Amino acid sequence: MNRVENVSKRKAVNLTADIELVELARSMGLNLSQVFEDGLKKAVWDERKRQWEDENREALDQYNRFVEENGVFSDGLRSF
Repeated sequence: MNRVENVSKRKAVNLTADIELVELARSMGLNLSQVFEDGLKKAVWDERKRQWEDENREALDQYNRFVEENGVFSDGLRSF
């Protein structure tokens, strides 16, 4: 999907927020829709990352133990 298609697909949502915070953000010229979307993207990314790490915890732990015991292939190749 290209960026133009992505931008045109929007869903109106109703949200509630602290009135003073909303007024302050508006007085600063912040685009509340963009702020919401940026925050939602970050929250979704963080949750996907957390879920992936949970799903792969055993393999990650095994790999980390292997590296602790055996090092990595490049050990000794760098001179700094």
